[in-house]
Amino acid sequence: MRDIDVLIDSDRGSVLHPFTQLKDFATGKSGPPTIVTGGKGIRIQDATGRSYIDGFAGLYCVNIGYGRTEVAEAISRQAHALAYYHSYAAHTTEELAVLGQRLVRMAPGKMSKVFFGLSGSDANETQAKLVWYYNNLRGRPQKKKIISRERGYHGCSVIAGSMTGMSFYHDYMDLPFAGILHAGVPHHYWGAAPGESEEAFSRRRAAELDALIVREGPDTVGAFIAEPVLGTGGLTPPPKGYWREIQQVLKRHDVLLIADEVICGFGRTGRDFGSQLYDMEPDLVTVAKGLTSGYMPLSGAIVSEKIYSVMEEAADRVGSFSHGYTYTGHPISAAAANAVLDIFEKEKLTERAEKVGAYLQRRLRESFSSVDIVGEVRGVGLLAAVEFVADRERKRRFDPALKVGARVSKAARDRGLIARAMPHGDILGFAPPLIITEAEVDEIVAIAVEAVNEVMDELAREKR
Repeated sequence: MRDIDVLIDSDRGSVLHPFTQLKDFATGKSGPPTIVTGGKGIRIQDATGRSYIDGFAGLYCVNIGYGRTEVAEAISRQAHALAYYHSYAAHTTEELAVLGQRLVRMAPGKMSKVFFGLSGSDANETQAKLVWYYNNLRGRPQKKKIISRERGYHGCSVIAGSMTGMSFYHDYMDLPFAGILHAGVPHHYWGAAPGESEEAFSRRRAAELDALIVREGPDTVGAFIAEPVLGTGGLTPPPKGYWREIQQVLKRHDVLLIADEVICGFGRTGRDFGSQLYDMEPDLVTVAKGLTSGYMPLSGAIVSEKIYSVMEEAADRVGSFSHGYTYTGHPISAAAANAVLDIFEKEKLTERAEKVGAYLQRRLRESFSSVDIVGEVRGVGLLAAVEFVADRERKRRFDPALKVGARVSKAARDRGLIARAMPHGDILGFAPPLIITEAEVDEIVAIAVEAVNEVMDELAREKR
């Protein structure tokens, strides 16, 4: 390996890192970059030789774990045979044809086709264009607005970034674009009125959505995009009855449902797709992350029969479908995805996520539910969060300047556990690889307990 100090200087001098305080990084105030050199199972290793449990599977994506040679071999075979060819004008490859059929069969709802990209962001850009295209083709040119939700995450590009319902993705970036609206966040803990049940809260959120659509004009609203479970917005499962109530509103107003399954898809919730867990019937499905477990970039916009039939019927009138990227359907990415799905099926990772996920949820609740600074422990499958508050009884948040969530995350990392400090609150998030064992869950929870205790002690000293 090259000299570590040389690599650090090279990186600091040349790489524009996402979600990094640029001045602190450039001056060294925030420390050097972590040079990740390897990984095996649920652990990664850095250039100093230190090992970490990756309690967040990269960015929710390394579902099959690190170091799977089966995927590396599939990538190599495809690269040796054919490293690249495009999929324009009806060109394809063996791996792409096989993968498309697999996804159509796996996906929730009545799906017909898959458009491939490279990231969840570009897939959601595609979804927006499909909504606009579909409504143009059926003579509804005004029906174009897309409703997302506060704290929903749908990407960082222009329209996907606009659909993301977190202001710091918009600040200084001239987002959101016009025509993108945001409905209320479905988080019962913070959003419910005193004494309001989850079912009543869900009905209220649905009524608010209905009122928003009516106010804008139903003939101007084309789609509603949402994650089955909020991901980056707090790892928050929907309250009881939420998706039943929401879908009734969408059907009433002929509004398409885009299920953003980038995080929830491929077993993360204990079902193949989060939509299946909550009886969602999407018209469009967005996939990425777990599709290749991060081994290669790949995303998909899965299109229902309802939408595709309109597109095909209009083809003689409008000509070719004019959308695509140089790397749409990249053969190496498709080969990686098929190898990952082979492992996914062979090792029954969805069933494993359901079983071990239930164990993770139970252990977190046992360990944190009665801790003074913990307001809520929540999650489903292998998605989980612990949210910290200054006052449990009054549901009072900590002063953001205290950075409690970030401090707990750092204390965990100092002990060899990567658990993410989530935005929009003091939240410690977990999304480990689906191959995790119950013994490894115990390791994660034990480290998290130590980290929380350390920060609690610090807060007590600071009060004196």
